[in-house]
Amino acid sequence: MIAAEFLCIFIVLFTIFILGRAEVYIVTVEGEPIISYRGGDNGFEATAVESDEKIDTTSELVTSYARHLEKKHDMLLGLLFERDTYKKLYSYKHLINGFAVHITPDQAEILQRAPGVKSVERDWKVRRLTTHTPEFLGLPTGVWPTGGGFDRAGEDIVIGFVDSGIYPHHPSFGSHHTDPYGPVPKYRGKCEVDPDTKRSFCNGKIIGAQHFAEAAIAARAFNPAVDFASPLDGDGHGSHTAAIAAGNNGIPVRMHGHEFGRASGMAPRARIAVYKALYRLFGGFVADVVAAIDQAVHDGVDILSLSVGPNSPPATTKTTFLNPFDVTLLAAVKAGVFVAQAAGNGGPFPKTLVSYSPWITTVAAAIDDRRYKNHLNLGNGKILAGIGLSPATHGNRTFTLVAANDVLLDSSVMKYSASDCQRPEVLNKNLVEGNILLCGYSFNFVTGTASIKKVSETAKSLGAAGFVLAVENVSPGTKFDPVPVGIPGILITDVTKSMDLVDYYNTSTTRDWTGRVKSFKGTGTIGDGLMPILHKSAPQVALFSARGPNIKDFSFQDADLLKPDILAPGSLIWAAWSPNGTDEANFVGKRICLDIWNQYGCTTYSRDSCSCEAEAPLLEPSCYKISIDDHNNEVGQSK
Repeated sequence: MIAAEFLCIFIVLFTIFILGRAEVYIVTVEGEPIISYRGGDNGFEATAVESDEKIDTTSELVTSYARHLEKKHDMLLGLLFERDTYKKLYSYKHLINGFAVHITPDQAEILQRAPGVKSVERDWKVRRLTTHTPEFLGLPTGVWPTGGGFDRAGEDIVIGFVDSGIYPHHPSFGSHHTDPYGPVPKYRGKCEVDPDTKRSFCNGKIIGAQHFAEAAIAARAFNPAVDFASPLDGDGHGSHTAAIAAGNNGIPVRMHGHEFGRASGMAPRARIAVYKALYRLFGGFVADVVAAIDQAVHDGVDILSLSVGPNSPPATTKTTFLNPFDVTLLAAVKAGVFVAQAAGNGGPFPKTLVSYSPWITTVAAAIDDRRYKNHLNLGNGKILAGIGLSPATHGNRTFTLVAANDVLLDSSVMKYSASDCQRPEVLNKNLVEGNILLCGYSFNFVTGTASIKKVSETAKSLGAAGFVLAVENVSPGTKFDPVPVGIPGILITDVTKSMDLVDYYNTSTTRDWTGRVKSFKGTGTIGDGLMPILHKSAPQVALFSARGPNIKDFSFQDADLLKPDILAPGSLIWAAWSPNGTDEANFVGKRICLDIWNQYGCTTYSRDSCSCEAEAPLLEPSCYKISIDDHNNEVGQSK
């Protein structure tokens, strides 16, 4: 009896050891997938159609051939390995013929030598690539009228988003206050149910919602507490891209009491199909992304939106675009699906794009004609330019300037880098209250341990009239973006302008022989940074946008192919976000709310928490974020 128990324990521990060494591999095998099968395999009739037709994935021909392929995948694995030594994650049947499996490196070598196996590649990681824009693109007077106007543009088009999921309660995706959506017979996708609320993610506007995480789970990267085992957006990125492409028209965007305009997707009546395969902390895995794309094409989407790309060129294939991911995209195009992929964020250096496929549309990020600027007026008459999405200081009066280092409660707190203005408890409120607080932009802001958001909170808690954040040292190519704040505030990004401020402050501030301030004499006012300025210089390629030309292999040899293909707005775009989004320090917990509580019937509304109480089922926290990179850069979007 004891020996039998010992044997069972040994088997369990040995299995855990084997699986602990295992990794996810993507395997392709001989034989055509559904999209290109023209008959001849064991009497199964052809499933391929002409290029201008779409496959009926519900037909008996297709479903029986799909079962046949999956059975062959299972038989191959069953012949080579013991049942408990591997785990098949996905069978790919529609766009490529293969599967994803969790096995050890030794098993992968066995599989590589097996008859009928074309390739065995270790799975690799991928990463995410996010009101005036419709007017800038000329949609209201150009494309939209030809499609029936803004209230009909994109009607019955299904856009599939392979991204981080969706926050379905955002008004950009609501269906309660729009014309009713009819059925879309061509789309056959399913809607998962939220495991917590037991409610469907679909509502007519959103017509499909699924998640893919088998590879992430096998790699032990998936954390259900933050990643959510459902289509719910745990990052914000997927909601952002979906709203930019297909969000409802005319959604008011209000933050800190100021309305920035009314948001709209570029195709506001298009339907949204969600295929979640990206996650907040680790990005995603190709095995999950390929499964999502395969399912999206099977379901009948018209367009695939991919704000996803590899961390580097594939090292396991001789050609960058002949790996399972890019071959899957080729098959999707053959199936009649338009595929758009972001170029990447590696600019301004050459050969940094991560969208390699010649057969899809690669989109670079552009700066549009809208800028948010601000200025600081000094008491000596100088005007210092800067940025800051903030209101102006009150009235026609000037305010005294006080530097954080000069209003410390105790000199010993210098160890906290008080000039960052991250800790209000180390500053003297009596000296700060009613004045403009001067802070320094240190390396801590670059690393994310300090944030403009926290500077704003510090200034507000001390009763300051506003704040100035001065950049005194900067690396070449450093990019600064406006951050929404609720009190007057400005970031001086030009080092020479920052030195002008420092010189003025030092000459106007009197000190005793120890260096302690006797009186603050410098004054200033902060301008209004909430109104955009329109320039005629657009469009321009954004500094961060990845550049071509395309590369053909891991050694970065030219592929004799120009990429990206087109340019689209990709910087400073207002669009929906998720309350769970924590992509950077300035936006952690930030909820840029929509001033729509009356039209949605709220009885109680909180600007700070974006909470709303009403009977309407749509009313949940609704958030916006202004995107500051080309993560979400796609054709037809305000990116």
